[in-house]
Amino acid sequence: MRSKDKLAVGKALIYFSIVSVILAFIGALGTDLWLASTQWMLVGLTAAIWGVFVLIEAEFRMKK
Repeated sequence: MRSKDKLAVGKALIYFSIVSVILAFIGALGTDLWLASTQWMLVGLTAAIWGVFVLIEAEFRMKK
């Protein structure tokens, strides 16, 4: 995967983590959407960690 593609994937993972936190908040209000609130938080945390990892790796590769 090219570094430019990794930047796009990393940003998409960060945006997905934000969406999953919003879904967790909606679930906390009483309406679960596909997953429970705690599961959405875990999905968001995992996506955020992978997104940061991919962004750091892409930045490191571009500096070489």
